[in-house]
Amino acid sequence: MSAVTKTNRLPGLTTQILLGLAIGIAAGYIWPSTDAGGTHVAGYAEQIKPIADAFLRMIKMIIAPLIFSTLVVGIAGAGDLRSTGRIGIKAIIYFEVATTIALFLGLGLVNLFTPGAGLAMPIGADTKAAAAIALNQQHAWDIFLHLFPTSAVDAMARGDILQLVVFSTFFGVAVAAIGARGRPVVDLCESTAEAMFTFTGYVMKFAPFGVFAAIASTVGSKGLAVLFTLGKLIALMYFGLAIFALLVIGGVSYMIRIPFLTFVRAIREPFLIAFTTASSEAALPKSMEVMERFGVPKHIVAFVLPTGYSFNLDGTTLYLSLASVFVAQLAGVHMSFGQQLVMMLTLMLTSKGVAGVPRAALVVLTATLTQFNLPLEGAAILLGIDQIMDMGRTSVNVMGNCLATAVVARWEGVFDDERMRGF
Repeated sequence: MSAVTKTNRLPGLTTQILLGLAIGIAAGYIWPSTDAGGTHVAGYAEQIKPIADAFLRMIKMIIAPLIFSTLVVGIAGAGDLRSTGRIGIKAIIYFEVATTIALFLGLGLVNLFTPGAGLAMPIGADTKAAAAIALNQQHAWDIFLHLFPTSAVDAMARGDILQLVVFSTFFGVAVAAIGARGRPVVDLCESTAEAMFTFTGYVMKFAPFGVFAAIASTVGSKGLAVLFTLGKLIALMYFGLAIFALLVIGGVSYMIRIPFLTFVRAIREPFLIAFTTASSEAALPKSMEVMERFGVPKHIVAFVLPTGYSFNLDGTTLYLSLASVFVAQLAGVHMSFGQQLVMMLTLMLTSKGVAGVPRAALVVLTATLTQFNLPLEGAAILLGIDQIMDMGRTSVNVMGNCLATAVVARWEGVFDDERMRGF
C-alpha cells in the first residue's frame, strides 16, 4: 500500500514550478507572436496569458487580509510598542545599507563594462510610452503623503502594501493600548491569519499553471531574440544580481550565522514565483509563510517583509544604476563620477515608496533621465526588454527582503535556530 502511495505521489511544488517554467519557455518559442503588415498577431502562447493573470489575482486577494491580520497580531499580541519602533529603525538601517551597496555595485559594473558604448541610438525612437511613464514621476512630498491612506478600505482594494502597513501598524498600536478589551480583536486576527496561510496553500497549487502561462506569454510576445538585441545589458544586469546574491546576501547570511544554502533552499518557491511572474506581490504570501517556518517571529515577518517591498528593492536599485548610466553611454553623454554620484543619490530618494506603481523601475528611471537631461529614447528602448529585466530584479528583491527579516530577528536576539535547523 505504501509503495502505491509513493508511486502516485506528485513531485514537490518547486519541481512543478520548474517544469511549468521549462514547458512555458518551449511553448512560447514554438508558438510566438507575429507582426504581419504592421498588425500584431498573438500566438497561442500569448493567448494563454489570462491564466497567469488569474493566478496573480488569486494571490493579490490574499495580501490585504494577510498583512492586516499578521501585523495586528504581531503588534497587539506582543504588547510591547517600544519593540515595534526598535524593529522599524533596525529594518530601515539595514534597508539603506543593502540598497546603497546595490546602487554602487551597479554603478561600478556599468562603468567597467560600458554596455551602452558603441551602440547606435535609434533615431526617432517612439518615446510616447516612456513620456507617459515620466508623467507619473513622484516628488518627495508625494511619496510622504502616499504613506497615509485616505481610506483603509481603498488601500486594501488597490492592494497598496505600504499604506496597508501604515494603517495596520496604527490599528495594532490602538488595539494594544486598550488592553484586555482588545483581546477579541487579536483572537479574530489570529484566526484570520491562520485561515489566510491555509488559503495561500490552496492557491499555490495553481502556481505551476500560472508560471507556465506567464513565461509562455513573455517568450511568445518578446521572443528569444530579445535576449540578443540588448544582450550585453541583460547579461550585465544578471551578472550583477548574481554577484549581489552571492557576495552581499551570502555574506550577510554568514555574518548572522545562517547557512546560505539552507536559506536559498528555504526561499526557493517564492523566489521562483517572483522570477517567473515578475511580481513581488505574487511571492509575498509564500515568503511570509516560509520565513515564519524558518525561525523568524511572526511579528517581525509581518512588519519587515511588507515594508521592505517599498524600502528594500535591492534588485531594482541595482538595475536603476545600470540603466541610467547605460542610457547616458548610449546617447554618447559623458558623465563625471561626481555627476553619477548625484544621480545615485537621486535614485536612492526617488526609488522609495513606488513599489505599488505599475512599472515602478521605469517610473523612477524616466524621472531621473528627465532631471539629468538624458534622452527618453533610452527608456523607450528599455521598455522592450523590461519584462526580461523585471524577472531578475524582482526575484532578488524578494530574496533580499526575506533575508532582511532574518537579519532583524537575529539583531533582536529572537531568531529561532532550532526551527531553522529543522526546516
